[in-house]
Amino acid sequence: MTSEFPPTSAEPSTVLLVDDEPVFVRSLARYLGERKYRVETRGSAADAVARVREGGVQVVVSDISMPRMTGVELLRAIREHEPDLPVVLVTGLPAVESAAEAVEYGAFKYIVKPVDPEILRQTVDQAVHVYRLARAKREALELLGTAGGASDRAGLEACFERALASLWMAFQPILRVSDKSVFGYEALMRSDEPALPGPGAVIYAAERLGQLGRLGRITRERAASPLMDSMADDPSLLFVNLHPQDLVDPDVAARDSALAKVAHRVVLEITERASLESMDNVRARISHLRELGFRIAVDDLGAGYAGLSSFALLEPDIVKLDMTLVRDVDRSSVKQKLVASMTSLCKDMGLLTVAEGVETQAERDALIHLGCDLLQGFYFARPSRPPLIDIGSIRDTLG
Repeated sequence: MTSEFPPTSAEPSTVLLVDDEPVFVRSLARYLGERKYRVETRGSAADAVARVREGGVQVVVSDISMPRMTGVELLRAIREHEPDLPVVLVTGLPAVESAAEAVEYGAFKYIVKPVDPEILRQTVDQAVHVYRLARAKREALELLGTAGGASDRAGLEACFERALASLWMAFQPILRVSDKSVFGYEALMRSDEPALPGPGAVIYAAERLGQLGRLGRITRERAASPLMDSMADDPSLLFVNLHPQDLVDPDVAARDSALAKVAHRVVLEITERASLESMDNVRARISHLRELGFRIAVDDLGAGYAGLSSFALLEPDIVKLDMTLVRDVDRSSVKQKLVASMTSLCKDMGLLTVAEGVETQAERDALIHLGCDLLQGFYFARPSRPPLIDIGSIRDTLG
């Protein structure tokens, strides 16, 4: 229903009041209607979500405690459709826990009943201005070709769920220098969610939401798919990235997991950028993974902890040099000395070295001269969806 009071301006802002107490709703609707707003009311959160989906609402004011859907659940549902819409939550039972949850999930403000009408008006005024500013900022980002992410937990949850729903794996070949063959493919997470551009944004969202385990399980399952079909008769290996926290997930070492079933074909990449020293039983966990048939690679060597603590704990089979060492290595004597030293030490220990991020022929030539066994980068092939790249199409890039 719409307030009986007409708007006080040519294009008034629309405020949606949500509460299952008709008397309370009518009194606030009358007050806001007298003060320039077009007020609409709904008696349930479900009806409110349906109205928000129609568009044209600038502020939502909702009771935090309603049948079938709470105000916080309403906030989450709204964020799936409107990342910037301010939601003011009202409660008759103030509690530190509920207030903290409301703020965490992105409530614009948390007001306690009985509601002071003037405080509500000031809050709505401010919310309208913030909403307009947020919309303008988002339009500017779109104009500049930069995606705008979520700023609150409810919005981040909605973005993260969309990212998981659209998550897919790209595969980039890792080439062996000695015989110009494909040694393996790295599985790289991708998502079509514009608010979380790139795998780093998805991982950051998962960290904030406590969803790293779930993200890891979905990624590993989808990474394993090619080994079941298009790579079934291909001897090359599959490189799969593990977040250090994945090592404590029982699913990684579960014998019935997607990757464990093909463990003899899988190299688990663990980054050098994060310390493993604070984790319990790392050696035992790695030993168990090896018993299942997995090989271990240290990723980002040269960009991690100076003490190489994780290197010692993991005792890897393969080492991947960080792309910061690879970039312009042909023009930097310092980088050349570092790469030569690392590759020489790895050979002494019986380890293979991968130079990732190769983008030019000059970098390729320098890395081959410096002793790198395996090469990976845009110069050879960009990550792509299956079917996997045929070596014949890129053999010439190895010189």
